[in-house]
Amino acid sequence: MADELPYRPKAGEIPTNPGVYRFRDASGRVLYVGKAKSLRQRLSNYFAPLRTLHERTRRMVTTASSVEWTVVDSDVEALQLEYMWIKEFDPPFNVRYKDDKSYPFLAITLADEAPRVIVTRNHRIPGARYFGPYPKVWAVHDTIDQMIRIFPIRTCSDASYRKAMQTGRPCFPGQIGKCGGPCSMKVTIEEHRAVVDEFIAFMNGGDQRVRRDLTEKMAAAALAMDYESAAVFRDRIASVDAVLSRSALVLAENEDADLFGIAEDELSAAVQHFIVRGGRVRGVRATTIEKEIDISGAELVDQLLQRVYGDAAAADIPRKVLVPELPEDAEQLEQWLEERRGKRVSVKVAQRGRMADLLRTATTNAQQALILHKTRRTSDYVARTQALTDLQEALGMAEAPLRIECFDISHLSGTNVVASMVVFEDGLPRKDQYRTFSITETTDDTDSMYQTLMRRLARLDEPVEPEPAGEDGEEAPRKRRRFSYPPQLLIVDGGQPQVAAAARALRDSGRTDIALCGIAKRLEEIWLPDDDFPVILPRTSEALYLVQRLRDEAHRFAITHQRRKRKRGIATVLSEIPGLGEARIKLLLKHFGSVSRLRSATPDEIAEVNGIGPVLARTIHSHLTLDAPPATTAEEPAADR
Repeated sequence: MADELPYRPKAGEIPTNPGVYRFRDASGRVLYVGKAKSLRQRLSNYFAPLRTLHERTRRMVTTASSVEWTVVDSDVEALQLEYMWIKEFDPPFNVRYKDDKSYPFLAITLADEAPRVIVTRNHRIPGARYFGPYPKVWAVHDTIDQMIRIFPIRTCSDASYRKAMQTGRPCFPGQIGKCGGPCSMKVTIEEHRAVVDEFIAFMNGGDQRVRRDLTEKMAAAALAMDYESAAVFRDRIASVDAVLSRSALVLAENEDADLFGIAEDELSAAVQHFIVRGGRVRGVRATTIEKEIDISGAELVDQLLQRVYGDAAAADIPRKVLVPELPEDAEQLEQWLEERRGKRVSVKVAQRGRMADLLRTATTNAQQALILHKTRRTSDYVARTQALTDLQEALGMAEAPLRIECFDISHLSGTNVVASMVVFEDGLPRKDQYRTFSITETTDDTDSMYQTLMRRLARLDEPVEPEPAGEDGEEAPRKRRRFSYPPQLLIVDGGQPQVAAAARALRDSGRTDIALCGIAKRLEEIWLPDDDFPVILPRTSEALYLVQRLRDEAHRFAITHQRRKRKRGIATVLSEIPGLGEARIKLLLKHFGSVSRLRSATPDEIAEVNGIGPVLARTIHSHLTLDAPPATTAEEPAADR
């Protein structure tokens, strides 16, 4: 592969102005759209030596056959043009969004002569105003039932409305008090439109104003001795309170904000969009994002805000937009949003207080949504079948790998080395067949991987166990031990070095019938033995999700075992010290975290732990200092690998 792209512009051809650029393939299809404050500076990153590019970025620029750009006067214009082109061309290498369509919305059909309130999952009703989404359908219906007591607006179908207006007879929902439109023959079209406007104002966060107005009207009616009207206003106030009680006040009553919690990995991201109006969470929208090329969290936020507010009505853009990370062009985004809203908009990161707490809640929900998204893709039967087929083709296997084993190594600065083996059969985990290995002596990760696979592969040759003889003395069919089932595919966590060590173990064990690959976490590359270049699975590949889940499960299982083993070792060392019982050991472990940190602590620092006096602190320090290993092998504090 040449290290320079043939369509690279000549030096000095690319302007330094702000603008928007497009990569196209040989057929003219737009592959990627991006914006830049300086086109020359940004595009030079794509035309760096290919070996230095991120693998997925390299795939984009090598797929393209030309690049073009458009200069604009300002960064805000660049943002607007980028959004327009992404919407027009739908480039395959830009991030892809998949909205969660399972949530229902409350919609007001403002384009109708007499707008009505409905429950819908259709986001494309012309002229409709949407509220929500709501977690359950019954929650929307319950809200509507409460709201039409406060704001009697139309709920009947279009057919019922037309029939009622033609015949002059109220529609059936109007006869039973469930429809307050002109078809109920109680209000005019203009009066009904005014009620609809009040309904929208209430849903936009004007609940306290509505309650205050109703209270004033009730007091005025009571003062005028119009007790029937006062009772109607009283009932409406009760309905307002019932609606408000269903939505907790999470911010100040006058706060309108959108919060975006984001959780991401190398290929995907999950977004939880909390819509807060009048200090209350009025809706939550879930979005899944597929990433084709490598982008930072700030770039993801940039494109997300363009996606959410690009077609939004001015009333749907709040005064505050809270994100986990500010994009590079945050000021331009604010200007763009202000132009669309007609009022000031701030984009910022919540640092403290209730907004920060709510943003953490949104992020936690996003993390759970990302896990669920990946789990669903792996556990679905059709997806599993497709994953195994894709994996077979990508690795050049003769048949689909129905049994896959994945291995990972975990250690703490070279000590407490353990390995894990997880097993997936037909794309599903077999947790009863997971195994862990303790490695007492090793030189590095590759040696640990070699030892682990040699021990595992040796079990494939174990003789099968005979069943107890039957009553007639005949030997029952032999039962194969589960650990001796041969996998069709071995996956190791790592790149070329780990794969080479695993391949050596397969050769030394005489196993030529088992396929092998490794997954390098940084770039999500699939490495095969003796190959100089990795296999790059498409971001939408079910096979990549399966391999990722295997790798993550092996890593989780190894870390869990390593921590459990380390905890037993620490407890054993401390239990030998006179005066230390189980309760005090737990306090020391909670305070220091490891024996190495405890060994490096002074007696005064140890005495700071509750329940540890000066005398006992000196005893602990003396005991650990005498038992400390040589400096060359001492355990150093480090994070789990």
